[in-house]
Amino acid sequence: MKLMIASDIHGSAYYCLEMLDAMKKECPDRLLLLGDILYHGPRNDLPLEYEPKGIKMLNEVKEKLFCVRGNCDTEVDQMVLDFPIMADYAVIPCGNRIIYATHGHHHNVMTPIPMQPGDILLHGHTHVPAWEPFGNENLYLNPGSVSIPKENSAHSYMILEDGIAKWKNLYGEVYHELML
Repeated sequence: MKLMIASDIHGSAYYCLEMLDAMKKECPDRLLLLGDILYHGPRNDLPLEYEPKGIKMLNEVKEKLFCVRGNCDTEVDQMVLDFPIMADYAVIPCGNRIIYATHGHHHNVMTPIPMQPGDILLHGHTHVPAWEPFGNENLYLNPGSVSIPKENSAHSYMILEDGIAKWKNLYGEVYHELML
């Protein structure tokens, strides 16, 4: 299975469209969104073409989406989206490992979900791409942010396929690759 993973769209119609264009090129089986879909939140500047109503364009690919809730996502957001966004986490088998996907505002490397050695914690929230070991032989992965990248990182997403994670900018250029 080919999985595209993205986070932190924050209501940017421009970058949401860029992400959907990347999705068309990647042809993933599924797109996992790690939260903060419609709103920018009080700590972020407005992203380019901030238009939360425009993010309804995701409804056109609803059959390929699964999501976890971010700290900027609320029940009222669910009213305009035709796919569920309110799950706190998702569990994804990956070979002999388990990936725990969450947004990162509750569960992160400082307060992880209870995990077995070798399991993977995947979250957004920080807007900074990451691929770091932590804890008891665990791995922390972060795709970065689609619309508001921080620490001079690219507008980015991840591809997970055949036990390999690839971080890509929105033009599809790989800037990091990791065998899981």
